[in-house]
Amino acid sequence: MPSFSQLFRDFGRIGLLSFGGPAAQIALMHRVLVEERGWLSEKQFLSALSFCMLLPGPEAMQLATYAGWRLRGTAGGLLAGTLFVLPGALVIAALAALYASYGARPQTEALMLGVKATVIVIVVQALVRLWKKALTGHAALATAALAFAALFLFGAPFPLVVALAALYGWAATDPGATASTAAPTAGQAPALPRIALWAALWLLPLPVLLLAGQDLLFDLGLFFAKLAVVSFGGAYAVLAWMAQEVVQIRGWLTAEQMVDALGLAETTPGPLILVTQFTGQIIGQAAGGWPLALAASALTLWMTFLPCFLWIFAFAPHLERLLARPRLQGALGAVTAAVLGVIANLSLWFALHVLFAETRAAPAPLTAMLPVTDSLRIEALLLVALAALLLIGLKRSVPLTLGLTALAGWLLG
Repeated sequence: MPSFSQLFRDFGRIGLLSFGGPAAQIALMHRVLVEERGWLSEKQFLSALSFCMLLPGPEAMQLATYAGWRLRGTAGGLLAGTLFVLPGALVIAALAALYASYGARPQTEALMLGVKATVIVIVVQALVRLWKKALTGHAALATAALAFAALFLFGAPFPLVVALAALYGWAATDPGATASTAAPTAGQAPALPRIALWAALWLLPLPVLLLAGQDLLFDLGLFFAKLAVVSFGGAYAVLAWMAQEVVQIRGWLTAEQMVDALGLAETTPGPLILVTQFTGQIIGQAAGGWPLALAASALTLWMTFLPCFLWIFAFAPHLERLLARPRLQGALGAVTAAVLGVIANLSLWFALHVLFAETRAAPAPLTAMLPVTDSLRIEALLLVALAALLLIGLKRSVPLTLGLTALAGWLLG
């Protein structure tokens, strides 16, 4: 069993080097935890990964938390999960502060155009990977298409789309298979007391903020708490709903600021869902200056990531039994297919706001935003082509590609 100093060193290294999204982060953890250290077997690692993919929230961060819990209990899980998030959170806080001060300058906008062009390619790559994984039949294809149409054409709420997909997958799955009767991990208390404890810690800021009269912080905390519960399918899926809520419904940010938030989140280590921290900090900065910005940043981190510890510490002891439930697998399979439509919606929404200077509303009853073709930005199209060449053609890394496209954007600007 590794010592806490060993966990701190190795998970700190994972946190600092975890660029490139969940696939790269999971591969990095596999190399360190299975190949280099031998702390987990191949079977343990893959079972843990399957378990984390069933949970809402960033699967790579939850995998790190599970590994720490498996090795050193609750304290190990807290250490591993925190170290996975902390480096990226510090970088995001600094980037949000710089963006609040310099984001409107032409030089910054030119740099950001290169970053956003790269993000288009990154999101499309994620879409293609999920396409190969999720679309295993006509039902999955229909689920993805219906989810895309509901979101893009009619502005349906993201939680409703996910709930309907899960309900369909549950009902369409044969319940005849026998669930595993494996016992929980030895020495673990029943799940309900742990769920109650972590849920209370997670939601504690909300009544405090309400009693203190901090309306904006309360609204932010409540929104990101709901976001954490429905964030199945990875960050790209939930970002579509976040953009819909933050930009179109609540008006906290402009579409351009939301696009910039996703672009900057791609430049940092750690989970992409750190874009929530950037969003909260910018909203707080606009409403009340630096004190409110820092409070909103910390609150968003708390509401986004504390549930990850809740899910792991409550359900990890029952991993084998959960993975063996056929209807749960069917529900999550349908959600994965729906998430493909969600990410397609995000990809199109993001690309429209990067490639075109103007958009217009579609005729009623549709709620889609359509491009004004005369406002096509040729420089953005060139930068997307450059990013595709570097990432897909030449197989260059995400940080290198982001740096080169940002430089090219600055030169074009």
